[in-house]
Amino acid sequence: MTKVKGSAPVPQRPVADVQGPWVKRDLFYGQGAVQLWDLLGTQPADPFKAALWCELEAGGLVGAHRQQAHPELVVCLSGTGWATVNTQRHPLSPGRCVFLPLGALLSLSADPEAPMSYLIIKAAQ
Repeated sequence: MTKVKGSAPVPQRPVADVQGPWVKRDLFYGQGAVQLWDLLGTQPADPFKAALWCELEAGGLVGAHRQQAHPELVVCLSGTGWATVNTQRHPLSPGRCVFLPLGALLSLSADPEAPMSYLIIKAAQ
């Protein structure tokens, strides 16, 4: 992490030994590009099923999709935007977290000024 004087640490992109990045466009009928890194790869991490570092381009949208297999947390690392869970909108900014229970509907959007980086952490029930 990089520390900017008078502010919280600014996270850098994942280190080279993780899997990725993969670029997904218009994810779940959204718009724009999302870069994804798989932080767990093949290493066991029970009860966690996935840890993904994601970067949504400025003004991008990840379309609404249902959490079908695992509940998850979305943790904003940098930038700002919104998470909509079912019908409730939650602001995202560095350090803010949104919980998605199994079966919840999620969409994400980044503000148009800058990309938004976030973690997705999925866990077994």
